[in-house]
Amino acid sequence: MVKRKVGNPLAFAVLGSLGERSMHPYEISTMLKSRGKDGSIKLNYGSLYSVVTALEKAGFIEAVETVREGNRPERTVYAITEAGRAEFADWLTELLGSPEKEYSQLEAGLAYVPAFHPDRVVELLEQRIVALDAQIAELTAAHEFMRSKEFPRIFWIESEFRVELLTAERNYAERLAGEIRTDGLEGSAFWRKTHELVAELGITPSDVLKNPVKYLGVDFPWLKEVTPEAL
Repeated sequence: MVKRKVGNPLAFAVLGSLGERSMHPYEISTMLKSRGKDGSIKLNYGSLYSVVTALEKAGFIEAVETVREGNRPERTVYAITEAGRAEFADWLTELLGSPEKEYSQLEAGLAYVPAFHPDRVVELLEQRIVALDAQIAELTAAHEFMRSKEFPRIFWIESEFRVELLTAERNYAERLAGEIRTDGLEGSAFWRKTHELVAELGITPSDVLKNPVKYLGVDFPWLKEVTPEAL
């Protein structure tokens, strides 16, 4: 991935907005919110000004005038430069065409599920499913509303993509919870028994892994591939 002078995703949104017309930061913020873009790009009004300053310093945008509306403070209007248009085009090309590793919080949690008892993990996954169902329902209702107003789908496909991701996550969480609940997940029985031994004998999971024959009466060939430090 290209290392950009201003790499904040909000900078991408600012460039895209100014590519339509010149605006002051408050107008940009209002446009992004009214179009629901704050659902795809984290929008913080305080950081918006920092991003605008950084973009101006990088030569991607420039101040073109100062305006005053009624008794409100003066506001600086910015326009995108040719360098800014080129940066936006290159950035959009990268975002659409080049996959990038994204570090999901759920993925990070799944990497350490053995730290909890299987029943607790099932409980938490079911809790997550309820929350995901609510998010999916909210977005789906918003999509139905936009369809009823004949709002072109091209303007909310990022929200549609969000629903696809949430649905995939929800379905995986449901399937995984079911497999753990019934010990259908490979390794679940070992995982469950380890937690029982830890609670009963006051030992650590590492103790069980280091001597599975002693504690479980079986050996695990895959443990030979694990370094002692990893245990």
